[in-house]
Amino acid sequence: MASDLEEHKVEKVSDSDPDPDTKETTVEETTNSSRPSKDVTAEGEDYGSADNHVFSDPSVAEHWRAVYEKARYENRHRFDPEYKWTAAEERRLVRKIDARIMVWAWLMFCALDMHRRNINRAISDNMLAELNMNTNDFNYGQTIFLACFLAAELPSGLISKKLGADVWIPTIMVGWSVVAMSQAFLKNRAGFYAIKALLGLLMGGFIPDIVLWLTYFYKSRELPLRLAWFWTALSTVNIVGSLLAAGILQMRGINGWSGWQWLFLIEGLITLIIGFFSWGLMPPGPTQTRHWFRGRDGWFSDHEEHILVNRLLRDDPSKGDMNNRQAVGPALLLKAVKDWEMWPLYVVGLTTYIPPAPPANYLSYILRQIGFSVFEANLLAIPSQFLFAVNLLIVTWVSRRINERSIISSSSNIWIFPWILALVLLPSDASPWVRYAMLTGLLSYPYCHAILVSWNAKNSNAVRTRAVSAALYNMFVQSGNIISSNIYRDDDQPLYRRGNRILLGITVFNIVLFYFVKAFYVWRNKLRDRKWNAMTTEERESYVLTTKDEGMQRLDFRFAH
Repeated sequence: MASDLEEHKVEKVSDSDPDPDTKETTVEETTNSSRPSKDVTAEGEDYGSADNHVFSDPSVAEHWRAVYEKARYENRHRFDPEYKWTAAEERRLVRKIDARIMVWAWLMFCALDMHRRNINRAISDNMLAELNMNTNDFNYGQTIFLACFLAAELPSGLISKKLGADVWIPTIMVGWSVVAMSQAFLKNRAGFYAIKALLGLLMGGFIPDIVLWLTYFYKSRELPLRLAWFWTALSTVNIVGSLLAAGILQMRGINGWSGWQWLFLIEGLITLIIGFFSWGLMPPGPTQTRHWFRGRDGWFSDHEEHILVNRLLRDDPSKGDMNNRQAVGPALLLKAVKDWEMWPLYVVGLTTYIPPAPPANYLSYILRQIGFSVFEANLLAIPSQFLFAVNLLIVTWVSRRINERSIISSSSNIWIFPWILALVLLPSDASPWVRYAMLTGLLSYPYCHAILVSWNAKNSNAVRTRAVSAALYNMFVQSGNIISSNIYRDDDQPLYRRGNRILLGITVFNIVLFYFVKAFYVWRNKLRDRKWNAMTTEERESYVLTTKDEGMQRLDFRFAH
């Protein structure tokens, strides 16, 4: 038993950036290469049950079984260390999960982003002038929205963990859709501020809640690419939203309304419908899909449920250490906040997305100011959004393919640097088309958010930590958005030269930051290697079975970077 456990544990910690699927592949190649049920794709994805896995040792299996029983893990009745399945069966199941879970999660994110972005198209239709507002007033409204969005992140995450994402997410979706529709009746700046506050409070918890929900269905190596597709919602909404706005804003005058009023009303109705359907199309977890709306027999057979649960737990045993309806109390919350080794990632979230945010938020407005029509200003936003989606998928695929996060993620700000520099140096009498080309190039940057979110989840290494760290990470991201929303000022328009110089400095800082964070995690892993390698075989086995350390505090855990 000790030798088997030692083989698993040494293999687990030998790499400074381990990956569960990669680790099983290594064992596969050396000890079980002839077994037909195992299949490893060119991207390193590992499918089919393995003879040698984390629960192969009976004592380890019983240890985790006790953990799952104590936590009342909702899928524990499907936990079976000896369960077998083929690679073909798992691949079919993953495709089924993509169709049932991922597609709807993507659509729900579209419903969120539609109301985060449509304000940028509404202001191209003289909305600010009609409400007696200027650029600074708009910035203050965005700051209120982001501050409330930030404030709601953690409370919303805690409520979702208690009630279940399948209950909480549809509830807040319906809420923000109703509030968003009410923007059609805005009359003044005070109303604008009030509605932005309500929208922020209702939307704030969606992203960390939905990401945690997705971890209930996907293995760690599967999640980054799915999140990349998930974040194509941003470009999809901008493209579809621009097309919708180009048409809806032409409704100005119908019923005495402005075009921007029709925009808020119609798009609010669309997302309201998505919110209502979400109550029926979001199952609590892999073994909880039986529902009057989803069918008496649910989405998965007993065999598929066994595969679903056991493949997830063999990938990451900690996914069963908490029930999906179990609240995170104050003690656990404080414990997660005190996990200081996660904070470098939070700092990355704070500053990484600042440089492209002001140009993205003001693109249509800037194009209007330099001579393009309302119709042109909205349609000209489409090319950068298409290239943004393409680069998002490419950069995430490359990161997953070579198992590298920090260096690949730095490419986002490396890409942005020359375009921001060009905007700083471009003369004021330059052709509007040249300035548009510079903005399009900048906003086509490879968005690294999917990499960073999955990186954050992987380094959390426990459900209770993951629930809090996802919220904390997004709180830092929203803090960065608050900063970014106040960089372009009214006295700096329409070219925003001062603002672009600030963005240039932050871009340089971000590039350096990514390499610092990588060096930090390499250093932390080396310290753990030193402690682990100093232990005897018996000490390591005893540690695995008896330690009270959890999550990232375990000596046999290594940080991804």
